[in-house]
Amino acid sequence: MAIHKLRRFVGNIAELVDRQPHGFQKESELIEGGLEALSELVSEDDWLPDAYAVPSPERYQQFLLHADARQRFCVVSFVWGPGQQTPVHDHTVWGLIGVLRGAEYAQPYVRSADGVLSPHGAETRLERGMVEAVSPTIGDIHRVRNAFDDRVSISIHVYGGNIGAIRRSTYPADGPPRPFISGYSNDVLPNLWDLSKESIAS
Repeated sequence: MAIHKLRRFVGNIAELVDRQPHGFQKESELIEGGLEALSELVSEDDWLPDAYAVPSPERYQQFLLHADARQRFCVVSFVWGPGQQTPVHDHTVWGLIGVLRGAEYAQPYVRSADGVLSPHGAETRLERGMVEAVSPTIGDIHRVRNAFDDRVSISIHVYGGNIGAIRRSTYPADGPPRPFISGYSNDVLPNLWDLSKESIAS
């Protein structure tokens, strides 16, 4: 298990985030650099531990892989069972999505001047190795679904905060926004350096 690739990725994201608080880096530059790093990470599927790739028949799984100690960002694996999808939802922070296995569809939504949400363009199909971004500044509301009805898909997400603890909203078609806090599918906070027997120097 090449867990050192995930460690290196976390270090790259941390370096990008380190430059942002003092105005040295715009969000657009952080997203650009983050997408480049995420594209490299999901280009090879030999590093995600099996424990963070387990589907559930009830709903999609959201496994925390890493949470920054200051909650400036987190890395999550999303495991989609066949045919599973999210509700329409927002994030309130920047986010990066990269497909590691299978494929998924993302349908963006836009809010009109009178507050009504509607689909914005066609669904985007993300194949293995493809990446995209969301944020309140570039578009933050979408619905995501597994592109397959007969197999599991897995995507890696990075967020500009501890997404499992952030209060955000879903947007049902038959009512007002509903606040929620997603939490994580794994109860124990993982430590990247405990996930394999490789040395930290690897």
